[in-house]
Amino acid sequence: MYRAMGLAFERSATPITRKGAMTLVDSVRIDLSLDDGEMRVFLDGHDVTGEIRAPSITRAASLVSQIPEVREKLVSEQRRVATALSEEGNSVVVEGRDIGTVVFPDAGTKFFMDASPETRAERRLLELRDQGQAIELSDVLEDIRQRDRQDQEREHSPLRRADDAILIDTTLLSPDEQLDIMRDAILQRVRKESRRDTKDDR
Repeated sequence: MYRAMGLAFERSATPITRKGAMTLVDSVRIDLSLDDGEMRVFLDGHDVTGEIRAPSITRAASLVSQIPEVREKLVSEQRRVATALSEEGNSVVVEGRDIGTVVFPDAGTKFFMDASPETRAERRLLELRDQGQAIELSDVLEDIRQRDRQDQEREHSPLRRADDAILIDTTLLSPDEQLDIMRDAILQRVRKESRRDTKDDR
C-alpha cells in the first residue's frame, strides 16, 4: 500500500513532502483483492501490482512512509481491509514494516523476517528481471540499504522488531523452510490456547 501511494505521488508529480501529502492523500484510493490466491493492488481502480515493484517506487515508498499524514491514512486502511477479510471468516496474514508494532500490536502471532542485505538484493533482482527490468545488483543492494536506513531512523513508526515477535533469519532458508517455522509456531500457540481454554472450562 505504501508502494501504491508512492506511485500516486510519482504519477501526479506531487512533491513527497507533508505539504504535498495534504493535497494528494485524501484523493487516492488503494484497494487490495485476492485473485487465485495472489494479492493484487489497485490504485484508483487500476491494477498496479507489477508497477509498484519498480526501483523508483521502492525509493518513493520509503520517502512517503515518513510522512505522518500518509501513515495515518494507510494504517487506517490496513485495519479496514484486514477487519473486512476477518469478518468474512478468513484468517488474515498481514505483512509490512510496522505491522507488529503499530498497525496490529495485539496480533496473535508475530514474525520479524530478516536476511542479509546481499541475499535480499539477489532475491529482488530475480523478481525485477522476471518483470523484464534491466537493473544491476549493486543498484538493488544500495536501494535496500538506503531504505533500511530511512525506515529505521524515521521519527514515526520506525522499523523495528516487536518485543514479542519471533525472529526468523531467512538468509539460508528456502521458502518452504520459512513456512515450516511459522506453521510450527502458530500451531504451538493454538495448542497452548486450547489447553488453557480446557483448564478454564474445568
